[in-house]
Amino acid sequence: MQEKSNNTKEKIVELYGDYLLKYGEKPKNIYLFAKENDFEEKEFYHYFAGFEQIEKEILNHLFIKSWQLSSEINFSDQLATKEKLLNVYYIFFENLTMNRSLVLLILGTDKFQKIKVLNSLRETHKEFISTLNFDKWEIIEKAKQDIQKLSEKTRYEALWLHLISSIEFWIKDTSPDFEKTDIFIEKTIDTGFTLMDNEPLKKVFDLGKFLWKEKFTIS
Repeated sequence: MQEKSNNTKEKIVELYGDYLLKYGEKPKNIYLFAKENDFEEKEFYHYFAGFEQIEKEILNHLFIKSWQLSSEINFSDQLATKEKLLNVYYIFFENLTMNRSLVLLILGTDKFQKIKVLNSLRETHKEFISTLNFDKWEIIEKAKQDIQKLSEKTRYEALWLHLISSIEFWIKDTSPDFEKTDIFIEKTIDTGFTLMDNEPLKKVFDLGKFLWKEKFTIS
């Protein structure tokens, strides 16, 4: 029974995404959207209060699917924390690329719109980060004692801001297959924790040159 419900919810999300891509705007109302797709309006409300809730769900759904897929290669205890993190991110951004037109349409250009759309993803991302063992991350192990004791809340916020900046970079990335986004993700993950310890400076300079070359600033 539960599986049927999940399929119905995913179908509504899929139909809404198709509508946005086809017409470039939201449906006029939920009644017409349901009628045009042969289901009852009340069925829509079983899962969503309105179209905004669907838009919040789309990126969250892509992240959950990426997390689930990465679990097939992240199960080993021998796999480093950084690798587990990057595996999820790389799959997630591949999914974003596969749905780029829809994602760009949903995110729009307004910062407040992006914040609203990414709200659901934030909680899922926090849940994912909580599964990682940062005590065994080489960057953390080599850091000073105060960095090693970095609070969970601070770590969540730092990694969330990192994901948001990566999405912003991906939006502006014009390289083939968005390959420079992958470079950005790995460089900023490495450098983020290194910056807290202020060493080695070489990574900082490498990142600075990369960002300058791409003419990208994290705001």
